[in-house]
Amino acid sequence: MSQAKSGDTVKIHYTGTLDDGTQFDSSAGRDPLEFELGGGQVIPGFDSAVEGMAVGDSKSVRIEPNDAYGERHEQLVQEVPRSSLPEDLTPEVGMALQSQSPDGQVMMLMVTTVEEDSITVDANHPLAGHALNFDIELVSIGGDVGIILPD
Repeated sequence: MSQAKSGDTVKIHYTGTLDDGTQFDSSAGRDPLEFELGGGQVIPGFDSAVEGMAVGDSKSVRIEPNDAYGERHEQLVQEVPRSSLPEDLTPEVGMALQSQSPDGQVMMLMVTTVEEDSITVDANHPLAGHALNFDIELVSIGGDVGIILPD
């Protein structure tokens, strides 16, 4: 039976949780996630976890922050005067905003606090600083499809 290797297109089912058991994502009830192994489409630790698996294999892995979304960087948390926001914008905690850096790069920001004269935004990925736990099942490699039995 062939094993998944860099360059293969794979399909996997997965469930992702934090160390406290909070589920942050899952393919349950959806089509399997399809990506090119080693193609930079998923976090590096996820690529590493799937490499070497055969169709039908299942495993549980823990991916440290440096192989996931990195560590949190407090310098990416900034207070912004409300006067610099568009007049028609009513900021709310949890709202996603986009900003453009001086070099033209688009950054995603999350509003974390709203005050009368300012808001605080965080440009860290929401999962930055967290180890991620995944239960993974390899469904197919290229056209090599396994038989999926119900739980």
